[in-house]
Amino acid sequence: MRAVITAGGTVSGAFAAAIGTEVKALAPCGARTLLDVALDACGGAGVDGIALIGGAKIRAHARGRDGVRVIDAALDGRTNVLRALDAWPGERFVYLTSDLPFVNAGGLRDFMARSADYALTMALADVGTYAARFPGAPAHSVALRGERVANGNAFVIAPAAVEPARRLATQFFDARKSLPRIALLLGPLMCLRFATGQLGIADLEAYGRRRLGVAVGAIRGCDPGLCYDVDTLAEYAYAREQMQAAP
Repeated sequence: MRAVITAGGTVSGAFAAAIGTEVKALAPCGARTLLDVALDACGGAGVDGIALIGGAKIRAHARGRDGVRVIDAALDGRTNVLRALDAWPGERFVYLTSDLPFVNAGGLRDFMARSADYALTMALADVGTYAARFPGAPAHSVALRGERVANGNAFVIAPAAVEPARRLATQFFDARKSLPRIALLLGPLMCLRFATGQLGIADLEAYGRRRLGVAVGAIRGCDPGLCYDVDTLAEYAYAREQMQAAP
């Protein structure tokens, strides 16, 4: 298994001042950075070969790490998604964002193993497990036909899924944080089913199989560390508090 980690995102203002850099992936995370957390999780999970999408500061930070290479990031995040999809031609890879402060090797290994029968998967965590792991954290869940889940920022992608995924990549990038927004990509009928509470995860999987022509799976019960991501200063502050409180 290979890995690709997008690490080109930047922040500004109070967020950048708080972390001491405009590169979000280099925000301090205990004794490491957010990027280090993702790299260590990949290494511990048995990933052989990691591609980073990032700029000069990411390249400098990763220098000397065995099995890690850097692909120059673009200013446009959607372009970076396409570069990530092209990072490992003909190979199966796990795709992570670099803002997952609680991702760990065990959770990532479990997700990859349970993705083996699919060409494209997305990690989902049970809401109860997520809330227990991150008490008082900002809300991060959605209900689909009565099933509440927290969606993750980890995906497994097989070679057969890359080209079909490229055609939807930019739209998916814009919607990736929200399963309801993903539903909007599916058309009026599916949107109506979502609005009336009739759209389920199985419906999204079936649509993905029809649209992409490959086996698509939502991997439930994943480690919540694959789902908690840092988009705001408040989310970063919460993560630091949790780390400092950990025994």
